Amino acid sequence: MTAAAGLQTVLTVPKRFRGPEGTANGGWIAGTLAGTLTGAGHESPVEVTLRRPVPLETGLTLEQVGNAVVLSVGESHLAEAIPVAEPLTPPPFVSFTDAARAESGFPGLHGHAIAGCFACGLREPGDGLRIFPGPVDGTDLVAAGWRVPFNVTDEQGVVPGSIVWAALDCATGWAHHRAFTGAEPARPPLLGRLTGQVFRRVYPMGRYSVVARATGREGRKIFGTSAVYEVDGTLVAAAQATWIIPK
Repeated sequence: MTAAAGLQTVLTVPKRFRGPEGTANGGWIAGTLAGTLTGAGHESPVEVTLRRPVPLETGLTLEQVGNAVVLSVGESHLAEAIPVAEPLTPPPFVSFTDAARAESGFPGLHGHAIAGCFACGLREPGDGLRIFPGPVDGTDLVAAGWRVPFNVTDEQGVVPGSIVWAALDCATGWAHHRAFTGAEPARPPLLGRLTGQVFRRVYPMGRYSVVARATGREGRKIFGTSAVYEVDGTLVAAAQATWIIPK
């Protein structure tokens, strides 16, 4: 889906791609907006800022405004995407075996505030992505082994960028869980900004490592980076995220 300059496209987010109850998964919507720019020939990272929760099953307006793509509903500005020149610094590679082993420490297995999340929720196999990042022994990283469902492809049989961005999303939030142990926020943090780039295709039924690292905090903002790697350590995609802790 590409929005030509000055033209509008209607986007509806299916319920499958939900994040917090009733709203879209932030990574999926960010990747969808990024795809309208990369489809127009941009090969740099794309920065997506989420201004408001994006509703499900609702006709949304996607419009090209200068070098940006803006998503809105009625008069409400929901999100925008712009190409940026800032290079991304991914966390280091973790083997698929070690990433899969780390899943046993995923905090969401013992209490998940957004259990229906498309990316990291406790959904049925094949329904959600079931990416469960847990701590990697001896490091400051979290990781999960991503077993890509067969039914996340587009009409051409390709796993779209929106799915890869969803995989990059939640891990950056879970990377902060150790810092919150014993002092978790009353409500889970919400994704405010995701800057990402997809370098290589992801294949259905493939196995990949999703790795993330917490990179800092500033007031109610927390920061993290993430990456998707092939089993041989080849970088597939990278992202950096800003999350907002609700008041």
